[in-house]
Amino acid sequence: MRVDGGMSESGDARSFAAAFTSALLMPDRPAPAVVAGPSGKAAVKRYGVYRNNVTVSLINALAAVFPATQRITGSDFFREMARQHVRATPPTSPLLFEYGRDFPGFIEHYEHAKSLPWLADIARIERAWLDAYHAADADPLALATLAAIPPERLMDVNFVAHPATRIARSRYSALTIFSANRLDQPVSQIDASASEDTLITRPGLEVMARRLPPGGATFLIGLIAGESLGAAASAALDEAGAAFDLGGNIAGMIDAGVFVGVSEGSHDVD
Repeated sequence: MRVDGGMSESGDARSFAAAFTSALLMPDRPAPAVVAGPSGKAAVKRYGVYRNNVTVSLINALAAVFPATQRITGSDFFREMARQHVRATPPTSPLLFEYGRDFPGFIEHYEHAKSLPWLADIARIERAWLDAYHAADADPLALATLAAIPPERLMDVNFVAHPATRIARSRYSALTIFSANRLDQPVSQIDASASEDTLITRPGLEVMARRLPPGGATFLIGLIAGESLGAAASAALDEAGAAFDLGGNIAGMIDAGVFVGVSEGSHDVD
């Protein structure tokens, strides 16, 4: 394929790109007029082949990011759902691993997935898993650093989240379903009705996902957003009541490497 006559080599590349891609993900649209084959002939078939290859590549990229989601639905269902997403949401980055951030939201409103109301939450965990994998490395906060803060000032400290830290909340047993379908092994019957909040992070080389205790998600989300320890704990207590264990949650977040540092006001604590 080539640019049709009249478009010089130094012509408006941006206009050409817009015309070329206008029908790239829409199989019902004709090949753009700016595309021509040998001797000026129409390049409908060649454009169609290229268009199909682009779509298949994006579907394959989604399958690589969301393997558990695909295993749950089956390949045919997943690929058709992915195809509809590709047509509705073209990529905005040349990096394929960046594609699919909107896929969980698409699944949530996909008519044929209504019978699997937890499927979008599985996809959210998978997307968070990939983001954690590609996040920057950082040394987790040491318990000794936190222990060195005087008790009377502890509730006022703020935390700096590890670049890999993500929280995924669900009204369903999303982590259990995700974990069961992450690997190629038999899956037992799962009661999906129990809500689960998931912590995803990568304090070292391996990404980890663990279920958070009552109030834990609200607590960590508050700390990640910059709230003080006291404010985040208060919000968690309001949500979970006596089921929220402040000491246990602090120990858990240190063990999981959720944060990399703390500060008191404008001063970092070493």
